[in-house]
Amino acid sequence: MGLTGSFAMIRLHDHTVVISLRQVVELGLEDFAVEVLAHEIGHHVYCPADLADNARLMARIRAGLPTKEHLAPFVANLYSDLLINDRLQRGAQLNMPGVYDRFVSSTDRLWTLYMRIYELLWRLPRGQHAKGAIDQRLNQDAQLGARLVRSYSKDWLDGAGRFAALCLPYLLDEAERLQRCLAPWLDTQAAGRGYIPDGLSAIDPYEVEGAIHPSEDPELSGVEADNEASHALPDDTRIGGWKTPKSFRSPVEYLDVLRAAGVDVDERQIVAKYYRERALPHLIRFPARTAPQATDPLLEGLEIWDIDSPVNEIDWLGTLINSAQVIPGLTTRRREFGHSPDGDPDQTPIDLYLGVDCSGSMGNPAHHLSYPILAGAIIAISAIRSGSKVQVALSGEPGRTVTTDGFIRQPQIILKTLTDYLGTGYAFGIHRLRDTFDHLPRGARPIHILIVSDNDTFAMLDSQADDGRRSSKETGDEISNDETGWQVAQRALQAARGGGTFVLELPEHVVSGTWSQPTQEYLDRIRSIGWNVAIVSSMDQLVEFARQFSQRYAEAIV
Repeated sequence: MGLTGSFAMIRLHDHTVVISLRQVVELGLEDFAVEVLAHEIGHHVYCPADLADNARLMARIRAGLPTKEHLAPFVANLYSDLLINDRLQRGAQLNMPGVYDRFVSSTDRLWTLYMRIYELLWRLPRGQHAKGAIDQRLNQDAQLGARLVRSYSKDWLDGAGRFAALCLPYLLDEAERLQRCLAPWLDTQAAGRGYIPDGLSAIDPYEVEGAIHPSEDPELSGVEADNEASHALPDDTRIGGWKTPKSFRSPVEYLDVLRAAGVDVDERQIVAKYYRERALPHLIRFPARTAPQATDPLLEGLEIWDIDSPVNEIDWLGTLINSAQVIPGLTTRRREFGHSPDGDPDQTPIDLYLGVDCSGSMGNPAHHLSYPILAGAIIAISAIRSGSKVQVALSGEPGRTVTTDGFIRQPQIILKTLTDYLGTGYAFGIHRLRDTFDHLPRGARPIHILIVSDNDTFAMLDSQADDGRRSSKETGDEISNDETGWQVAQRALQAARGGGTFVLELPEHVVSGTWSQPTQEYLDRIRSIGWNVAIVSSMDQLVEFARQFSQRYAEAIV
């Protein structure tokens, strides 16, 4: 069922409520079936209601818990329970206070604050639920908490950061112990399992601005803000502490938010989702080659329909024949067409070979935003949507190389491979191009080669192959083991027939500093053998590269 400590839980991805009747009996809650079930249903219809809002709630809570971000799921559970229980007690006249009468009392200050908020909301005698010491500070915080619950009951996301900031001073001591004591009552810890919600790579500006203590909110404290004094403050001293609010999370921050929301999918899948979200606003028109004669579609079979493909491409009959259970991206099928000659010109998609430097110098794209990887993601997704197939090759040579199984059209596999990390060697193994382009089948579509690397690729171009002598399967010609990366790159470009681009991450000090002269010589030589070069070191340059790539090849590849 998924219960690991609590007597009840929700799962948002399948709208499920799970109850342990044995634990209900052990906790003495047999007389509160309606209250317990209504509370769990409240999580589904009110707070957090869906997977996306559950993740946004975690992001807001984390912003209000500096140094204690790992406790965000615990605090979010307390906050959502307050909202739901208050509505059930006031609106449905359910006996929610009676549920807490059966609860094992605690004198912990956080729990005392939490119970005191309930006492104020429901006008209960002081000390009925709050068993710990109630000093003036705690009582004032409880009053602010009660006002927060009522004031933000309809806009509960906006109140989440404030509630977290209210709880933060009480979380500095023994929070983990209290979390263990309350484990049976924590019912949203696994709410986000099994699914990655959309839209979490971007940071909502209010996420940081709203992470203030309720005493600093005029709507809750009753103290009007001094606007003139606020405007007189320098930018770096205003509430929030960020001189310039960020627009997007880093991959690590993105992963942390989703883990806090209960998302339990593989980390590689999460990282792939992150780069997909970052890439989607910048998709381009991937180039195609004009064929002298168009062809009529000829049905050849079925292939997997992926969730990134248009819905109208699904072959429902073929899908149901394949499996009675429809699972998008797994059992769904689309028709694969061949071609029979026609008389008019046509556009032939160009496939994409995406070679990625996965050495230690490039850094792990799961730890920080990699502009070259993002550039590769933009081009790869654009290629798939235009009907092209993509092969990804990760390489850190000398060391390891991992590739997709040939040229495919499954975005999930492509992005998971693209965003993986090897951390071996020092550069992309240019000589690995021979594995694909020395053995292209006859009649293969044109391929564009895109190599993502940094200035270490210059040394790899100068290096010689070290794998012995071998023969080409197509021509039978023997290829010497002393050929350089320059020779391999030039021959692969000729075989691909769709052009080639090096996307190089070169910091400004490399381009304009003491290395500028040899760097420019390498760039000139790369261009002289027919390749194009794009230098990427910022988001602006990334967008410009994608735009120029689309324009250049749409005009040149005809």
